Amino acid sequence: MVITTLEAHIEPDMVPALLAAYQNGLSHLPPQMIQTFLAHSSADKTLWRIVSVWKSREALEEMRHSRETPEGILMFRAAGAEDPQLSIFEVAAHAP
Repeated sequence: MVITTLEAHIEPDMVPALLAAYQNGLSHLPPQMIQTFLAHSSADKTLWRIVSVWKSREALEEMRHSRETPEGILMFRAAGAEDPQLSIFEVAAHAP
């Protein structure tokens, strides 16, 4: 299992656009994705993250090698963030 975080700063007036893009994008999630969350920082109200859980590293790489722009990038672009930062984490252990 792999977790990705896509992170960007969103201006407060663009938050409704991000929320709408996230809701609209939920109907286009790749089948390799298990779960996704949209979260914002308690300390920095402009910092937003899309956290996604993937079936495997191979599943993530399959999606990343497609020619389509990832949905999370499109969501952040809709809110004015052109270069969100991606982090990839291998899950070492988890509980149900």
